[in-house]
Amino acid sequence: MKITVVVPTYLRPQDLIRCLGALKQQNKPVDELWVIVRDTDRETWQFLDTFDRGTLPLHTATVTATGVIAAMNIGLESATGDIVAFTDDDAAPHPDWLEKIESYYLADDQVGGVGGRDWVYHGTILEDGSQAVVGKLQWFGRLIGNHHIGIGEGREVDVLKGVNMSFRRKAIADLRFDQRMRGTGAQVNFEVVFSLTLRQKGWKLIYDPQIAVDHFPAQRFDEDQRNSFNAQASINAVHNETVALLGYLPPLQRLVFTIWAIAIGTSEAFGVLQCIRYLPKEGDVARQKLWASWLGRLQGWQTYSAKPLNKPQ
Repeated sequence: MKITVVVPTYLRPQDLIRCLGALKQQNKPVDELWVIVRDTDRETWQFLDTFDRGTLPLHTATVTATGVIAAMNIGLESATGDIVAFTDDDAAPHPDWLEKIESYYLADDQVGGVGGRDWVYHGTILEDGSQAVVGKLQWFGRLIGNHHIGIGEGREVDVLKGVNMSFRRKAIADLRFDQRMRGTGAQVNFEVVFSLTLRQKGWKLIYDPQIAVDHFPAQRFDEDQRNSFNAQASINAVHNETVALLGYLPPLQRLVFTIWAIAIGTSEAFGVLQCIRYLPKEGDVARQKLWASWLGRLQGWQTYSAKPLNKPQ
């Protein structure tokens, strides 16, 4: 099978060097590689001008819009492979990455997406942890990630993670990443609506922790700075998750989800109970997180109501 790899990048030439080096070492050689670069990113363009393209089937495309979704969609439109695999510029796929991805598609024609674990490094320190439940959506709307600490055998999931995911071209057809997602850079949770749309169409999504990339979370050049609270980044992330879930859940479960999200929530998207839980430790920040989450939920409802994504037939 022909596999196209898509890597969106922005102002991280040193990280991109590591990523491209890992792609050179694949047991199954990369058939086609698209690196999508912002028009204003002079550092990356200068690096690519000097890169030895004889070592990889490297193509470049320019994106003028902010946000990862515009870059990802250009990658989808440019790719000619039977499989389109995505990773980030701050990740380094293991040598058997493409080989193991391909094996799932060859084994089952109903597999529409395949992804795996991202081993997260903070400097030289590997983040520890293990969870058997990964990428699952509970009936009341709670989304469980854990892609970076998943263990066990390959299995079906509801959602894949952007740093380590791939899709069958036949499954995605003309589907594109949802431009309703908010954020000027990372656009957190953009994968959720894409994954759930494929699930609605009846395709299997597979998560196998043996399909691995090393992930070295790099600086973001937007409002979302990963480990520090930013109200707008929180609003955007919750908005994006809400839009995705409203498009997937049936009407009664949407109502249950809304009540649960307002009253309980999660450690990343507070409801009242989570706010009370974190209040002794975080004080006013906990209240800010609750307000940001509620605004994100409200704005997500408004976005979905104004323009719901077309349901698969």
